[in-house]
Amino acid sequence: MSRPSGYETIEYHGTKYAEVIWADTRVAHTTFFSPAESSFQFGLLAHKAGHQEPAHYHREFERSISDLQQMFVVQRGVVVVELYSDDGDLLREVTLKAGDAIVLIHGVHALRVLEDMQCISVKQGPFMGTEFDKVEVPVRKSPPSE
Repeated sequence: MSRPSGYETIEYHGTKYAEVIWADTRVAHTTFFSPAESSFQFGLLAHKAGHQEPAHYHREFERSISDLQQMFVVQRGVVVVELYSDDGDLLREVTLKAGDAIVLIHGVHALRVLEDMQCISVKQGPFMGTEFDKVEVPVRKSPPSE
């Protein structure tokens, strides 16, 4: 099966579950794929040689975030991200290799490591502990019928 190239959004019944930026994606200028109102911004920075961004900081202000999104950037190895519906039905398996990135936006997910891997993982904090943060869900490994 051939792998998609570029950027991909994974949706089910109108709900966005994930966004993937494949390693071979190229943009001419900085491009954020997530909507501006998203609690997690996902995109690619791109500038021509010689570009200089002025020294700056990001203004501090209180934000209210009710969802917890998580991003992986695969540095080495191969990992399968399994995406499940709220009911626990397998929606999609996404195989990620070095350079691929995914942001998990909604729903249940699981990881299956095919080759020893290392990923950069980023999510909103503060971390409240595994007991509070993770909720295990019974799942079905067959896709739901449409």
